Amino acid sequence: MRTSGRFAAVSSLVVLALASGTASWAGSRDPVQVSHGSPFAGCTVGAAPGSVLYPGAEVEPSVTANRFRPSEVVGAWQQDRWSDGGAHGLVAGYSRNGGKTFTEVPWPVSRCAPGGLNYERASDPWVSAGPGSVAYGSALVFDANSPRNGVVALTSYDGGRSWRNVTELIVDTEPGIVDDKNSVTADPARPGSAYQVWDRLRLSPDGSLLFTGPTLLSVTRDLGRTWSRPQVIVDTGEFQQTIGNVIVVNRRTGELYDFYESIQYTDATATATVFTRYEMVRSTDAGRSWSRPVVVADDTGVQDVDPNTGAVLRTGVGIPFPAIDPRTGELYLAYEGTDFTGGAYNQIQLVRSPDRGRTWSAPTRVNSDTTVPAFTPSIAVAENGDVGVTYYDVRTLRPGNTTTLPTSTWLTVSSRGGRHFDRERQIAPVFDMLQAPQAGGYFIGDYQGLATAGDQFRALFVTTHSGRPDNRTDVSYTESGSLSTSRTTTASPLRAFRAPARQHPTMRR
Repeated sequence: MRTSGRFAAVSSLVVLALASGTASWAGSRDPVQVSHGSPFAGCTVGAAPGSVLYPGAEVEPSVTANRFRPSEVVGAWQQDRWSDGGAHGLVAGYSRNGGKTFTEVPWPVSRCAPGGLNYERASDPWVSAGPGSVAYGSALVFDANSPRNGVVALTSYDGGRSWRNVTELIVDTEPGIVDDKNSVTADPARPGSAYQVWDRLRLSPDGSLLFTGPTLLSVTRDLGRTWSRPQVIVDTGEFQQTIGNVIVVNRRTGELYDFYESIQYTDATATATVFTRYEMVRSTDAGRSWSRPVVVADDTGVQDVDPNTGAVLRTGVGIPFPAIDPRTGELYLAYEGTDFTGGAYNQIQLVRSPDRGRTWSAPTRVNSDTTVPAFTPSIAVAENGDVGVTYYDVRTLRPGNTTTLPTSTWLTVSSRGGRHFDRERQIAPVFDMLQAPQAGGYFIGDYQGLATAGDQFRALFVTTHSGRPDNRTDVSYTESGSLSTSRTTTASPLRAFRAPARQHPTMRR
C-alpha cells in the first residue's frame, strides 16, 4: 500500500534455530520456493521523486485452494516493491500438483506486465477460489505521478494458468480520493458469485486531512465476466474510516460477513482517535443489503518494532484476519493486540462467535512465546474444524544484537473452537527481517497467505535473504495436515520492553 506507519527461496546462509521440542505433522513438507526472479526486470515505469525500488523483492502474498480440486493451488504477490507504495506489478503462481511445483504468471494490471493496464504501479493482490476451477483476483492499481487510482478484478478459469476479464471496478482521478485495502471472496454457496470490498478514502487534495472512508462492494454473479457498480455497505461519518475489509461466507446458510477495522478520529488531521475497533456487518441476501455494524473486539495493537533498537516494522497490526468453520459456521477473528502484555507489545489474539456474529468471546492468546512480539497473523479453518494460524515472532533474538533481527515463521493449530493453540510447527528457517524492503518500516507484507483444502493447511509466505540487495525476499509455500504431537518451546531471554505508541495511517498501500 502506498503510505503506512505499520507495517522464498530460503537462504542457506540463515541458520535454522528451532526451539526445543519435537512435533510430528501428518502430510507436512519442507518449504517450496515459489518465486523465481522478476518478470519485470528492466521495466522503468513508476519512478517518482524520492521513491526507492527494491528489484526482485516479493512481498504480501495471498493464497487460495480449491476444495473441489485439491491439487490446485493459486497465489499472488507484489513484485519489485517501491518504498512509497505498490510495486512494478503483481505476479500469480499456480500449482497443479498440490504445491510441489509452481509456475509464475504476471497479472495484466500494470504497465510493466505484458498487455497490462495503463497504470504505473499495483498493490494488494488477493485471490479466492470458487466452485469448479474458477479463481478470482483483486488488485489495487494507481499512478505514482498522478492521482489516478482504482480497484481491478480479474478471473482465471484454468486454475491460475491464465487470467482474463480484467475489469476496472472503480477509477478515481480526483486528487484526494483513494481506494485502498481491497480483497475478494468467492461464494461457496452460490457458484459464479464473488465479492470485492475495499475502503474509499476522501482526503484533502494534498492528502493531509481525512474527511471520511466508507466500505465499497462490487459483486459478480456470472463467474467474473461482469461486476456490479460499487455500492457503500459500511457508511462512515466525519473523520471516520474503515480499513482491511474481508468477507467470509457461511456455505450452509449463504450469509456473508464483512470484517474491517473502524477508526474514528478526533478531527481531520487523523492524529488522534476516539476509538479503533474491529467490526462486522452481515448480509442475508447475497450482498444486496447489510446489517448495522457489530463490534467484534477493541484494537489494542501497538507499533511493532525491533525490541533491541526500536526500528519500525511494518506488519499486520490494525488489520483483521477473519475465518469461518465450513461445517458449523462458527466465526473467528485473529489480530494483533496487547491485552496479554498490559499494552507493552503485540501478541496474536483470537476471538470467536458461535452465533453468527451476534456475540463474541473474550480474546484468546494464540502464540506460544509470550516474552516477545508476535505479528502478522493469518487464519483458516479446515474441514475437520481445526483452526490454523500462521504468524511471525522474534523469539531467537538475543539481548545486545542490534545488527540483525532473527525472525521465525510459525503455524499453530487448535481443535474446533480455537481455545487451545498448543500444537505448533516452525515452517521456515529463521531469517533476518532487517533485510526486508523499507516501506514505512521493514516490510514483507501487511498480510500473508493461508488457506485450507480438506484437512490441510496451505501457507504462502515471505522470508528474506542475507546479502542479496537484488533479491531481498522470496515467496515460499508449505502445507501441513493434522498435528499428531504437541510441541514445547523455550522462552526467549529478551529483556522486557514496551513498544512505542502506534500511529494510525489512513491508507496502507
